Amino acid sequence: MRGLFKPKARSPVELVRYANELLLFIDRNEEVREQKREEKISELNKTISQMRTVLYGNGGAEPNADACAQLTQEFFKENTFRLLVVCIPRLNSGLRQCATHVLANLQRQQFKSRIIASEYLEKNMDIMDILIPGYEDSDIALTYGAIARECIQHQCVARYVLESENMRKFFDYVQNPIFYVASDASATFRKLLTRHKSTVAAFLTNNYDWFFEVYNTQLLESTNYITKRHAVKLLGDLLLDNSNAAVMVKYVSSLENMRVLMNLLRDPNKTIQRDAFDVFKLFVANKNKPPEIIGILVANRTKLLLFLDGLKLDKVDEGFEEDKALIIREISIYESFDPSSMKMENCETED
Repeated sequence: MRGLFKPKARSPVELVRYANELLLFIDRNEEVREQKREEKISELNKTISQMRTVLYGNGGAEPNADACAQLTQEFFKENTFRLLVVCIPRLNSGLRQCATHVLANLQRQQFKSRIIASEYLEKNMDIMDILIPGYEDSDIALTYGAIARECIQHQCVARYVLESENMRKFFDYVQNPIFYVASDASATFRKLLTRHKSTVAAFLTNNYDWFFEVYNTQLLESTNYITKRHAVKLLGDLLLDNSNAAVMVKYVSSLENMRVLMNLLRDPNKTIQRDAFDVFKLFVANKNKPPEIIGILVANRTKLLLFLDGLKLDKVDEGFEEDKALIIREISIYESFDPSSMKMENCETED
């Protein structure tokens, strides 16, 4: 007889509390027999799926705002967010994906014009110290990376990560030999450095020396094509952003930085050449170029003009051609003079 009746559907609050019980069991009972564990994970799978339905709706039915608010409040009140993050390594791939969808949605849920996730994370920043090092485990890297990017949508979280030791670790994560891990880490690194402009500008200003030294030596001068390509593209986006104007002026006043970019111009890959040119042109266009930079441009004037004239992209790009013409014209106006040993061999373009 019992099979004839469907169990009563759990309310949003009951779903969270049940999920909390299941997660606590999974977290605290590592030695339990496999069958029991699988039963609990199966129940958790159903519960998280039901949460996703509450948050995203079902088929043509839109999600109910009150139900979403109840679920969100209970989820963060019961610390279920932390429990779910901690238990991710013990879950199967399908459940991890479903959990990621739920956590992503919860980041955006509002209650009385408050984003509860932001308030919760501000008091539990150490959760990022669990998520970011997830890149060291290829099995959970993509799941933790996706969750971390959602958390970084909140400015307080991005500021915390930027100012923590986790930021330095990204220079290793983006060079991971496993392609999908490196690509995901690069996506998170990019979001950290582009999502919240005022926070990023302050970070780059306060950490200029170590950040760009490591950025140049480990990323821009990397022998790995993907690492180098992502790095030069991101650098251009950072320097061309108006919020980073002061950082850009400082960067393009450095002879060492220009040397790095001139070498990138010679890269055999056209995409890297194009993105390197977008940064190199800032050195040339700088109205207050230091004497040593002028000296290098003059010392290599003929070779630079020949090189730039022959620099072609695989596809027609009118913006690139216009910029190139301006840079060629700027370099052409320099009068030849004795650079007094300022010519650097590594800066020379190929004949």
